[in-house]
Amino acid sequence: MIKKFIIGLFLLVSVGAFGQQKANYELAERFRRVTQVPLTKNSLEVHPRYINNTDRFWYSFRTSEGKNYYLVDPAKRQKRLIFDNAELLMKISEITRKGYNHKDLELDFTFDEDGETIRFWFDRNDFTYNINTQELKLAEKQKGQMNYDPYWKYYSRDSSYMLFAKRHNLYIVGNAAKGKDTTEVQLTSDGERYYTFNREDEGELDERMGCSAKWFPTGHKFYAIRDDSRQVEDLWLIDALANPRPRLKTYKAELAGDEHVIQFELLIGDANTREVKKINIDRWKDQYIDILYASKDSKRLYFQRYKRTWDECEICVVDTETGEVKVLIHEVDKPYLDYQMRAVHFLNDGNEILFRSERSGWGHYYLYDKDGNLKNQVTSGAWVAGPIMKIDTASRQIYFIGLGKEKEVDPYYYVLYRADLDKTDAITLLTPENASHNVDISPSSKYFVDSYSRVDMEPVNVVRDRKGKVILELEKPDLENLYAFGWKKPERFKVKAADGVTDIYGVMWKPADFDSTKTYPIISSVYPGPFFEYVQTRFTVNDDMNTRLAQVGFIVVSMGHRGGTPMRGKYYHTYGYGNQRDYPLADDKYAIEQLAQRYPFINVKKVGIFGHSGGGFMSTAALLTYPDFYSAAVSSAGNHDNNIYNKGFVEIHYGVKEKKQVVKDSAGNEREEISFETRSKTNQELAKNYKGGLLIVTGDMDRTVHPSHTLRVVDALIKEGKNFDMLVLPGNSHGFSGAADEFFERKLWFHFAKYLLGDASADYQGDLDYFLER
Repeated sequence: MIKKFIIGLFLLVSVGAFGQQKANYELAERFRRVTQVPLTKNSLEVHPRYINNTDRFWYSFRTSEGKNYYLVDPAKRQKRLIFDNAELLMKISEITRKGYNHKDLELDFTFDEDGETIRFWFDRNDFTYNINTQELKLAEKQKGQMNYDPYWKYYSRDSSYMLFAKRHNLYIVGNAAKGKDTTEVQLTSDGERYYTFNREDEGELDERMGCSAKWFPTGHKFYAIRDDSRQVEDLWLIDALANPRPRLKTYKAELAGDEHVIQFELLIGDANTREVKKINIDRWKDQYIDILYASKDSKRLYFQRYKRTWDECEICVVDTETGEVKVLIHEVDKPYLDYQMRAVHFLNDGNEILFRSERSGWGHYYLYDKDGNLKNQVTSGAWVAGPIMKIDTASRQIYFIGLGKEKEVDPYYYVLYRADLDKTDAITLLTPENASHNVDISPSSKYFVDSYSRVDMEPVNVVRDRKGKVILELEKPDLENLYAFGWKKPERFKVKAADGVTDIYGVMWKPADFDSTKTYPIISSVYPGPFFEYVQTRFTVNDDMNTRLAQVGFIVVSMGHRGGTPMRGKYYHTYGYGNQRDYPLADDKYAIEQLAQRYPFINVKKVGIFGHSGGGFMSTAALLTYPDFYSAAVSSAGNHDNNIYNKGFVEIHYGVKEKKQVVKDSAGNEREEISFETRSKTNQELAKNYKGGLLIVTGDMDRTVHPSHTLRVVDALIKEGKNFDMLVLPGNSHGFSGAADEFFERKLWFHFAKYLLGDASADYQGDLDYFLER
């Protein structure tokens, strides 16, 4: 009997042992530490500094041999060292009588007008150095003797007057050096807290402070947008770590559907007349306003206003003399305007306006005249015209990033094009490689520096001419020691969305000790957008937590989802409109299923998901929507209940309904009353579906996503009798930092190891450094 019991116990232990994979915390800790050592400090890309508005530029580049400084003359196809580090430091030592490490030289410098003398600050001295004669001199003026005006001294362009704020109001004072009266003049008297010209919380101070007003390019006129948030309701946080006792933090917060929201007013003033007048910019109830451009003659001020439903906007111009407002461009875009990639450019001081619109279903540029008449559609087609890198008004051309135009290039990769303003689709491809291009165009537009890469391809740094031809090759990254350490590039993949048609692009990380004969749990690192997908496209060594998490013993993937970004057109990025909770979930699940079919090393029976902010919202929603598919989730700072989230974000992406009704006052007079409604699906509504595996996290000082989001889900789970883990990080806001961030990352490792690998060994260690010290 005893013999049978012992054999049975042995079999039980054996089955448990073979059914468990050991978490490789030691490897993960090594990779976490490597981000703090020189292995990852070497340069990857070239960032040019153009000299005195010419095409010549300089840049620095670090390798394992130290940082060097280079000068490039594209017209001559020449590149050379600006100086020899050791020789320069020897000359400095002759002056300071100190020794320096020439492999650790950090300099920032400017070129004089002669183009050959550089000025720099080093070891408490100002130096000049001639790059041709190699002559080093102490500069006449020491940096310590330089005088800087206080930041609140906002001078007019001719320095005659300066604007400042005090006790919430706007003041002006003359500059004695310009022969002006130095008596302070108060320009406004109605300012108060939450209706102020001061920056931040400086309004109560009885001293000169920075202000929100700005000068026009010429003359003595100024303008300001003043926010009125006096009726906006308060939110609160408790600073538990405050001394000597916890302190209440009160702040204004506009939440979705609020009756009282920030109101905006535009004011234009004149320092000569001491007059400040309010401009009538009213168009829609609860509209949003931003300033776009001030004309050089100070006679025109351009602004944009948006309807609260965010499906209509207008570009307007104000006559600063009369205060008259004229609508130049009126845009309607359903279900909402693309605010992430919106762009308005004023050419030739407002004689033309280049306006980006999604009216065709794809983001493109349209050229208008000064009166708002359409002159030309500059770009068109089933692809996205993205950010403008430069406008060459002399040549009547624009340089811009295009997305998805080249069929053989990943649609997320930045590709540079040139287009003619006066022609339709007169477009030239300048960077043809299947990679994402980071470009910097020279002042003359004759050349540009191009650093292009992919997650699986190191950056290539080159200089190109205006036709896109490579004329100079620059430095290559020095990553030999990094690879020797064991770091490996992630891999790219493409699968289908849940509709079986739309392509989904992603990145996969494997452990450094990956063995294709084994199987690994898979974890999805998520952020659903909808304004941007945090899926890497460019080469990087530090990718937040994905590489490190993979070392624990997982396959980690990050991918886009329908509804995630405007970079792929209007249909794609508005896919989730009205349903921000559910829209990305089916795509994530189906993508993982395809990867598991494609790669036998993926264990689709053990699936994890994690994310921060919108990713925290999504990861919890995924676990509660597909509890038999996802085994575990780590959800940090998630906006789980968008009914108590930021007004702008929710009302744009969920939609807000404008309700109009006619009401009568006590005298029987009728008036139209407008109100707004919105309603969002929440994660707590799904709590009954929960089957296990959740770690939910929040910082207790998060003003971006209030801790109440997390607590409402926690409350719902408790009421449903569910078992889960919760973590609150004291003193942390929306972004975790310092010791709390390190603590959180390790808890994330431990959580997934427990639920996906069956390794709960970390639960029995009281020291977080246990696995590192081993």
